[in-house]
Amino acid sequence: MTFSKKLCGVAGAIGLSLFAAMPAWAQAAAPAATVDKGDTAWMMTSTILVLAMILPGLALFYGGLVRTKNMLSVMTQIGAVACLAMLIWVMYGYSMAFGPDYTSGLSNFISTFDKAFLKGITPASQAATFTAGVEIPEYVFVSFQMTFAAITVALVLGSVVERIKFSAVMVFAAIWLTIVYFPVAHMVWAASGLFFKAGALDFAGGTVVHINAGVSALVACLILGKRVGFPKEPMPPHSLTLTGVGTGLLWVGWFGFNAGSALEANGSAALAMINTFVATASAGLFWMLAERINGHKGSALGFCSGIIAGLVAVTPAAGNSGPFGAIVLGAVASIVCFYAVTVLKPKLGYDDSLDAFGIHGIGGMIGAIGTAIVYSPSLGGPGAADYDMGAKLIVQIEAVLTTIVWASIGTVIAIFIAKAVTGLRVSKEVELEGLDLGEHGERAYNP
Repeated sequence: MTFSKKLCGVAGAIGLSLFAAMPAWAQAAAPAATVDKGDTAWMMTSTILVLAMILPGLALFYGGLVRTKNMLSVMTQIGAVACLAMLIWVMYGYSMAFGPDYTSGLSNFISTFDKAFLKGITPASQAATFTAGVEIPEYVFVSFQMTFAAITVALVLGSVVERIKFSAVMVFAAIWLTIVYFPVAHMVWAASGLFFKAGALDFAGGTVVHINAGVSALVACLILGKRVGFPKEPMPPHSLTLTGVGTGLLWVGWFGFNAGSALEANGSAALAMINTFVATASAGLFWMLAERINGHKGSALGFCSGIIAGLVAVTPAAGNSGPFGAIVLGAVASIVCFYAVTVLKPKLGYDDSLDAFGIHGIGGMIGAIGTAIVYSPSLGGPGAADYDMGAKLIVQIEAVLTTIVWASIGTVIAIFIAKAVTGLRVSKEVELEGLDLGEHGERAYNP
C-alpha cells in the first residue's frame, strides 16, 4: 500500500465543507498528483515554528517558573527529551503512528513497523493533503509530526521538575512515547485509528498532545511525590520576564501547530490562524478578570497562564470553530483552568510544579469537548447543516475518557520502569542544593 493511500491528515478536519463526500486524503492519489510548492513551503515553515515552541519557547516558559537553582536543569531536560523524541520518531515512532495497517484489530491502536527507520521513504515520496491531487513531500510530513511528539513529552515534565533525575527523565520519555504517545496519535489521526473511525474532532492535538500530556503529568507527579518544603515554603518563579518571553514564543509557534495542521496554505489554515489569535486573546484577559473577581490583582503570571490555557483549548477546535465560538471557548477554558490551579490543586494537595495538568490537562478536556459545540453551524462553526451536536458530544467525551485511561496506565508503567532503572528522584541534598549543580555541574547565573 502506497503512502498516498493512507489517511495522514488530522481528524479534526472531518466534515469541513472542503471535503465533499469522501475526504480527499482518504482516497488514492490521482496519478497526476504533484507536490505543491506553496503548501510545501508553508508546512516546512510550520514545522520550524513548532520547533521554536520547544526551543526556546517552552524551555524559557518553564525555566522562568522554577527557582534559580533549577533553571538550567529544566532547559536541559526539555531540550534532551525533544532530541530523544526526534530520534525515536524516525526509528519507529512514525511507523507506529502512520505506517501501513495491520490486518487485525491492532490497526485500531497502532500501525505496523514496516516503515521503521523510514524504510521506503525517499525525497520523491509524497504525502496526501486534504485536496485531491495536491501533495507534499513525505519527509516534510514526517518532520511536522515529529515536532508534535517532541513537544508533547516535554510538556509532561512541567509537573515533575525540581526533583526528578535527568536519567529518569530520559528513560521515562523513551517508554512513554512508545506506549502512550504513538498509539494515541495513531488512534486520533490515522485512517484506521479508533477515534478517527468514530469521527472524533481533533484538529491539532487536544487529545493527542494536551490531554495526553496533562493527565500523564498528574500521574507522574503523584508517583514522584512533592518537592521538599511544598506547600509550606514559598517557591515563586525566579524570572517572570523569561516566562513572558517564553509565552510569546509559544503563541507565535502555535500558529505552525494549529494552522499547519491544515496541511495546506488555504482557507482551513486561515480559519485556524484567526482562531489561534482570538481564542488566546480572550483567555489571557479572562484569566486576569478571574483574578480580579477573586480579590487578587491581575498578574503577569496570570496573563501568561491564560494565554497558554487559550492556546490549549483552541488546539482541537482551531479549524473546527468560527472565530466567535473560539473566543467563547478560550474564555471558558481560561476560567475553568484558573479554578483548577487555584482551588482544585490546593485542596487535593498534589505538587504539579508548573500546572501541566491544571492547564494542559483541564484545558485540553474543555477544548476537546467544547469542539463538539462550537463546530455547530448555528454557532458559526463549519459543520454541515444537519450536524448532530449531541452525537458528536458523545464521541468527543468517549475519546477524552479513553485518552485519560490510556495515558494514566501508560504513565504508571513508564514511571515505575524509570524508577527501577534510575531511582527516579534526586537525593534530598541535591534537591536542596539545586539540580543545576547537583545534576549538571553548572549554574544558570554566575555572580
